[in-house]
Amino acid sequence: MPRQARAAATVEAIFEATIQVLVAEGPRRLTTTRVAERAGVSIGSLYQYFPHKQALFYALNERYLEALAATVEASCQARHGATAAEMVEALVTTYWTVKMDRPEVTQALYRSVAELDNAAMIATFSRRVDTATAAMLASASDAVFADLPIVNLTLLSTIFGTVRNIFTRNLSLAESRAVHRQLVLMCQAYLNAVQAQPHDVAA
Repeated sequence: MPRQARAAATVEAIFEATIQVLVAEGPRRLTTTRVAERAGVSIGSLYQYFPHKQALFYALNERYLEALAATVEASCQARHGATAAEMVEALVTTYWTVKMDRPEVTQALYRSVAELDNAAMIATFSRRVDTATAAMLASASDAVFADLPIVNLTLLSTIFGTVRNIFTRNLSLAESRAVHRQLVLMCQAYLNAVQAQPHDVAA
């Protein structure tokens, strides 16, 4: 295999091993030695890419947010010109699906960032998602929003906060699905309530 392909495979094995150890042991008990053993690489090879545990946690979360942002962007782009209700349902469901695909991993990642300075990482993710969702909402076929930036910020804060609360409270699958349905209804009602009225658009 080409050297770059080998390096990519090694990093992928390290990431997956980190997730497995995080889920099984938690962030406090995770060590680079355990990760290297689980990944089947030497500790020296691991240190070539990640000099310490914090660097590993940072890279793992950065990769996760990169994939999540790309998924949200693609979903938003696909809904340009749809109704506001359709946009909200797609946005909530897309974010929800990624978070719930491997819930134990999502929970472990939430715990792993407790001691990280992740402000820059979150800022990059937020900019991408804000831009994608604002462009989508601006294209709605049945609604205009007088203060789109605030509407967009409120909508995303509601979605992200609700999903995280499900993991914080360790809700059951049935409860989580029920909250998902209610969250869609709540966000749709919010967008309906804050639509600009005809006289607002004319002004």
